[in-house]
Amino acid sequence: MKEDLTQEQVAGGAMNRKAAIAVVGTFDSKADEHLFLKERIERRGFRTLTIHVGTKHPSPFPADKDFYNELFKNGGEGIKGRDEAIRAVISGARKLVREMYSDGHISGVISAGGGTGTYLGTSIMRVLPVGVPKVMVSTVASRDMKDTVGTKDITMIHSVVDILGVNSILGKILDMAAGAVCGMAESEWSPEQEKRRIALTMFGFITKAAEEIKRNLEGMGYEVIAFHANGTGGMAMEELAREGLFDGILDLATHELADELMNGYCRGIGPERLMPTPGLDIPRLVVPGGLDCAVLEFTRHNVPDQYKDHKIFFYDFRSAIRLNERESIAVARQVAEKLNSKPSNYKVVIPTRGWSEADCEGAPLYDPGIMEIFIKELKRDLDPRIEVREVYNHINDPSFARLASAIMDEMIREEMPD
Repeated sequence: MKEDLTQEQVAGGAMNRKAAIAVVGTFDSKADEHLFLKERIERRGFRTLTIHVGTKHPSPFPADKDFYNELFKNGGEGIKGRDEAIRAVISGARKLVREMYSDGHISGVISAGGGTGTYLGTSIMRVLPVGVPKVMVSTVASRDMKDTVGTKDITMIHSVVDILGVNSILGKILDMAAGAVCGMAESEWSPEQEKRRIALTMFGFITKAAEEIKRNLEGMGYEVIAFHANGTGGMAMEELAREGLFDGILDLATHELADELMNGYCRGIGPERLMPTPGLDIPRLVVPGGLDCAVLEFTRHNVPDQYKDHKIFFYDFRSAIRLNERESIAVARQVAEKLNSKPSNYKVVIPTRGWSEADCEGAPLYDPGIMEIFIKELKRDLDPRIEVREVYNHINDPSFARLASAIMDEMIREEMPD
C-alpha cells in the first residue's frame, strides 16, 4: 500500500522499549476492556497511548487521541453513512500510527473488538512494517482470517467469550494479550551480520530446488528469505520488496498465477504479483515453477466433470491438474504482460524437463507438448530485451539449482555500484 513505511522510516523508528504501546479501539462500545488493557500494560512498565476510533460517540474517558471528536463533533461534514465514517477513521488513525512509529513514539499496537472492531484495528495495524508487535483480541479470530490479517504479522487472539465487560474469563485473555504485546516490544534480537537479501518463492512440489538454491546462494554470502507461494506468500514477498528489503528476487514458484487462473488453492494474489517494484530496480529471475498445474480441492473420489479430461495428480485433500493448451497459453500471456512492464528488471530461465515433482518423465502431469506450447507463447509475447534461457534440466535437478543461483548472483552484481 502507498501508505506503508519506507525502509528509512523503519530504521528511524526502530524498536524502542521505552516507547508507548498504542491501545487502539472503539472506546464508545469497549471502554472497560481497553482501559483494562491499558492498565495491564502499564503495570508491566510500559507507557500507553490511547486512540479512540469509534464512530458513534466520543470516548467516555480522556483518550490521547479521539478521532470521534476530531471528525464528527461538528456533524462530520462531508461524511455520509457509517461506511464513510469508518474509512475516515481508518485513514486518520493509519496516518497517526505511521508517523508516531517512524518518530519512535510507539513500539507496538494492541486492540480488542468484535467484527467491526477487528476490521478497524487490523486495518490500522497493517500500516506498520514486519517485526512491529501487532496484537488483536477478537471475537471472530476463529474464523477465516485471510483477508483480516493479509500479509502482515498480526497476532490474532480468540476472545472465546464475547467482549462485553471484563469478567474472570475475558480478563485472563486480555491480560495475556497485554503480556504478549509487552513481551514482543522487548524483543532485542538482530542478525549477527547484515547480508544482501534474496527473496525466494517456493512451494511443495519444488522443495528440492528451493533447498538447493538456498544452500548455493548462502554459500555465496547471501541471506535467503523464502516465501511459500500459496497466494498470501507471494503477495507478502511483493509487499516486502516494495519496502526495499531485497537486493534480488528469485521467483522460482510462479505457480500462484496458475491457481489464480483456475480459482485454485493458492489463489488470491493481487495485481502486484510478478510486477516490478515501483521506484526500485530489483533484479528478478523468473522460473515457471509449478506453472504446469493448478492445485484444486478435490480427491480421486469427487473429480469435477470439467477436469475429467485433464491429467490429474492426486495427493491429499487436494489434487493438481495439468493445465491444458488454452490455459497454458493464457498463463504465458499473463506472465509476458507483467514482465514486459519493465524489461530491464527481468531474466527468465526455463527447465525443459519439467516444472514440478508431478511433471517429470513417468509422473502423472508430464506433458512435453503442452510445455512447448507455453514456451513458444511466452517467447513470442515477451519483449525481446528480456533474456530467456532454456536448459535441459528438471526444476528439481541440482544442476538447475546451481545455474539459477549463478544467474541470480550475476544479476545482483550487475546492479552493484562500481
